[in-house]
Amino acid sequence: MKNLDSVKSDLYVIIYEADTPAGRMFDVVLIWSIILSVTIVVLESIHIENQSLRIFFAFGEWFFTILFTIEYILRLWVVKRKMVYAASFFGIIDLLAILPTFISLVFPGLQYLINIRILRLIRIFRVFKLTRFISEGQALKRALISSMHKVIVFFMILAFIVVLMGSFMYVIEGPENGFKNIPTSIYWAIVTITTVGYGDISPQTSLGQFLASLVMIIGYSVIAVPTGIFAAEFARRKPRDTITTQVCPHCLAEGHDADATNCKYCGAVLNP
Repeated sequence: MKNLDSVKSDLYVIIYEADTPAGRMFDVVLIWSIILSVTIVVLESIHIENQSLRIFFAFGEWFFTILFTIEYILRLWVVKRKMVYAASFFGIIDLLAILPTFISLVFPGLQYLINIRILRLIRIFRVFKLTRFISEGQALKRALISSMHKVIVFFMILAFIVVLMGSFMYVIEGPENGFKNIPTSIYWAIVTITTVGYGDISPQTSLGQFLASLVMIIGYSVIAVPTGIFAAEFARRKPRDTITTQVCPHCLAEGHDADATNCKYCGAVLNP
C-alpha cells in the first residue's frame, strides 16, 4: 500500500498539474462544475413559482459548494506551503467561491456572491495546454507592471483636474443650478471627463457651458493616454521562450521554461 506521502504526492500531481491525463481530467471536471454551479446561481436569482425547481437549485448550490469545499481542503492538504496557496490569487478565489453559501445561513441573499467562482475558469488556460496564451498573459502582466508608474502619474494629474474643474464649476454655477457643493461638482466633472454624461447635472450659464466643453475635450485623453502608455510598453516586450503549465510544488509559481528542472522563482526542484 502507498504511504501517506506518496498519496499526497499523487494527489498534488492530479490537482495542481495539467500535463498528466489524471490532472487534465480533474481540471476538466472542475471547470464544468464551475460552469454548472454559476448557471444554477444565475437561474436561482429568477423568481420561480415552481417549488420543485427551487428545491433543485438549492440542492445544486449546496452540492457544488460542498464539492468545492472538499477540493479546497485537498489543495491545502497536499501543498507543501499551505499559507502560500491560501494567500495566492487562486487560493483567495477558491475560498471566496465557497464562503458566501455558508455565510448566507446567517445573512440570506449573500449566496449570490458565489458567482465570483467564475474567476476560477482562468485555469482553463492550463487545462487545455494553451501555453501560448499563458505566455501572452505574462507579457500582458509585465507590460501592466512596467507602465504602472506612468499610469498612476496620469491619474493623479486627472484627479487634480477634476477637483479643479469641479471647484470652478461650483463657483460659476452654484447651488441654484444643481451644483450644491464641491463634492457634487467633482462628481459632475468625473462623469463629464469620462464621457459618460448622465445628464443629471448640467451647467446653465454660458461660462459654465464653456468650461464643460473644455472638460469634454480633455475627456478624450482619459482613454487615449493610458492606452498609449500601455501599448508602448507592450510593444517593447521581448519574445519569451516556450513555457509549460508546470506548477512549482514549493511556491506554486507557474510559467517555467520547457527545459527547466528548478523553479525560476524559488529554486525548488520541479516535478519530473
